[in-house]
Amino acid sequence: MNELDQGITVGALFGFVILLTLFEMYFSYAHDRKHYHGRDTLTNIYLMIAAFVINVLTKAGTFMLLDYVYHHYRLFQVKNIYLYWLVLILAQDLLYWLLHYTGHYVRFFWAMHVTHHSSPYFNLTTGFRSTVFEPLYRVFFYLPLAFMGFSAMDILFAYLVTQIYGNLVHTQTIGKLQPWFEYIFVTPSHHRVHHASNLRYLDKNMGMVLILWDRLFGTFQEEVPEEEIVYGLTKQPEDTGAVNIIFHEFKALIADAKKAPDFKNKVKYFLYPPGWSHDGSSQTAKTMQREMKQQKVA
Repeated sequence: MNELDQGITVGALFGFVILLTLFEMYFSYAHDRKHYHGRDTLTNIYLMIAAFVINVLTKAGTFMLLDYVYHHYRLFQVKNIYLYWLVLILAQDLLYWLLHYTGHYVRFFWAMHVTHHSSPYFNLTTGFRSTVFEPLYRVFFYLPLAFMGFSAMDILFAYLVTQIYGNLVHTQTIGKLQPWFEYIFVTPSHHRVHHASNLRYLDKNMGMVLILWDRLFGTFQEEVPEEEIVYGLTKQPEDTGAVNIIFHEFKALIADAKKAPDFKNKVKYFLYPPGWSHDGSSQTAKTMQREMKQQKVA
């Protein structure tokens, strides 16, 4: 597949997402589902544009780094074209899981990723509420693909295609799908869990296309019918303006680090999961989930 074909494919898929979004928006308003809110949707679009601008500004550097590694340091080359794309998609999806996991378990990266989780609504435009600064560091997670013998253009194409799939699962319109599909692939049900602020759902279902990674690495959580999902953050910012949505967690992180008694603990605030505190005044989601399970057993 040449560059023109890849561009046409991505453009067509993105256009399909836009049409589905407009249909879901109409369906929500027509049936009074209240899945959309005007200002929230505009914020989603604003954040998407901000991320797009940074993507454009960093695209040349991203491409050159991947291309340089591919041409000078690739370790092998997959010759069979079908195996090539299969391995690329699987490897890229696994590395995305790692990128996403880092965004939830390292607070410095959570300060950037939090924008994507900040909406109390969940619909197809929520997928546009991008992690604005992710293009600045995403390439380093995908460098292994260049070492594995995948070209820069193909890596970027694979990412865009899987990203479009990831947009499609941001919906409440679709319930659970067939069990076999739910077991293998990320579905709207899985991703509703991911965007929930309920304690049992925090930091679960990190996959983009395959939910198998979460099942394998212990971050999977089923959507349970007896617990209504509450979307957004455990503590929503009072100022929901787009600029504050981007920077509010950085402000909180710096404020927490200033309280630390020494340099080592200051660094821990940046590298440890959200919720960690040097004095135990707050807890991580894992700690609270473990305590919740223990209370149920008792």
